Amino acid sequence: MTHQYYRLCTLALGLLALGSTAQAQRKASTKQATHQVTPQHGRPRLVVTMMVDQMTWDYLYRYQARFVEGGFKRLLTQGFNCENTRINYLPSVTAIGHSSVHTGSVPAIHGIAGNDFVKDHAPIYCTEDRSVTTVGAPNGKSGQMSPRNLLSTTIADELRIASNFRSKTIGVAIKDRASILPAGHTTNGAYWLDDATGHFITSSYYMQELPEWVKRFNERDRITALLKDNWHPLFPIDSYKESSPDQNNYENPWGKKGEVPPTLPLPTARLLQELGKGVIRTTPFGNTLTFEMAKAAIEGEQLGSRPEETDFLAMSHSATDYVGHHYGTFAIETEDTYLRLDRDLADFLSYLDQRVGKDGYIFVLTADHAAGHNLTFEQEHKLPGSGLRTDRALKIADSTARAFTGQNLALVTRVANYQVFFNNPRIDSLGIDRMALIRAVSASLRERLPGAAFVIPAEEAQLATAPQAIRERIINGYRKGRSGEIFIVADPGWYGRSSGKRALGTSHGVWSPYDTHIPLIFMGRGIRPGHLYRETYITDIAATLAALLKTQYPSGCIGHPITEAFAGH
Repeated sequence: MTHQYYRLCTLALGLLALGSTAQAQRKASTKQATHQVTPQHGRPRLVVTMMVDQMTWDYLYRYQARFVEGGFKRLLTQGFNCENTRINYLPSVTAIGHSSVHTGSVPAIHGIAGNDFVKDHAPIYCTEDRSVTTVGAPNGKSGQMSPRNLLSTTIADELRIASNFRSKTIGVAIKDRASILPAGHTTNGAYWLDDATGHFITSSYYMQELPEWVKRFNERDRITALLKDNWHPLFPIDSYKESSPDQNNYENPWGKKGEVPPTLPLPTARLLQELGKGVIRTTPFGNTLTFEMAKAAIEGEQLGSRPEETDFLAMSHSATDYVGHHYGTFAIETEDTYLRLDRDLADFLSYLDQRVGKDGYIFVLTADHAAGHNLTFEQEHKLPGSGLRTDRALKIADSTARAFTGQNLALVTRVANYQVFFNNPRIDSLGIDRMALIRAVSASLRERLPGAAFVIPAEEAQLATAPQAIRERIINGYRKGRSGEIFIVADPGWYGRSSGKRALGTSHGVWSPYDTHIPLIFMGRGIRPGHLYRETYITDIAATLAALLKTQYPSGCIGHPITEAFAGH
């Protein structure tokens, strides 16, 4: 009896142990399954678009020798690099670029016809919205912004729709338009910098009060901290072999009277006191600030943290544009800005790896436009190009219109965005043959304006005697009621100038490759490493993301997925 009793006890204990082990294994299996849950359709948990304002494609290679391994070099080796991505509309400016990347569309459809354009016969800023109020700063115009002028959805909107609005989307940039337009209509928040306070703000279109995480970030006063030690070059000045000498005739001075030379080191602490916190826009520290705000958004909104959902961060780095305009494309300051951006990028990608996992996100690097070389730089190096005088264009257009009608009437309102705008209500009320007037002004500009390769009435672009690529860019860039009636196409090397003063810094906006050949690299989940040399377009970016995310294309999208980038292609 005793022996049999012990045998029964041993058997019972064994069965109990087996049951406990099985239960533990089931719990472990359930925990592991929960950890490995991914969003539907193989989507990543986070999508990040990084716009680098005014980044020319060749910066990826001109500065490559000094890039660190984890930044641009990582994108070039681990990402899919579309080497020949073009902007397929005119003009090539910030608001249109940010809109086109995220809508897969062009001004003719999405309606953002410039940084400034015409609406209801009156000038308007691209994101201006007087029906909303500033949130996060004393009431003023800096926050009276919304995406209402954008007529198409963005890829961020489509992700929200596809997830029944469970996905979170956030826009972050120093420039208002660079945050608002990519984030779209349904976003959970868009934030941009208010120069007066140095705070990131938003508008009542999105919310009535800043989230606590934004308030905490603003309280840190990172601008003062970033500017206090001045802007010193990362390397000895004489080692910047990819740039012109620091002392040159191409760059804008600093200070209220231009008393601070545009050389490094730059006394940013002094300029902060004299000019205010907006100084950070024209330093590489503006990019650092943007990355820090992006991290705060990821953590504050818990982006990419939900196992079954996909979130979206539209991040734009505007400081590169301000630096480029101020100094030009061959400045030591521009080179140093990109070397610092590279280090900040490496830190940010490492942050994403740790927070979301290397296979947990898709990262897209691109630009809204590129930039031409400084005109004085061109002349000193015997390169073709000069200033296309918009003040002269306005006088020619106005005098021609007056002569055409035989009346002393102002029928031409402005020359902007390389376009001529007319007072159409007045023209119609007077019974003037509008197209005949436009043709007469076009012919006069074509004959009399130096640097004008083509002057084309927008509504007759398809019939113009011009290369097809230029005709298509005009057709894509013309939005009736918002664009000008005449497009002025500059000769290569020329860009708009409002006077005959010596050109400093640089500009952009024309059709030439230096303004419209932009970087485009995809990296992360579902993307294979590689290079593509066929022509792709800025409008293909949203289409590619839609295909990867299994969402509908944005409502105005005319682009095509770049399927060569897909893993397993």
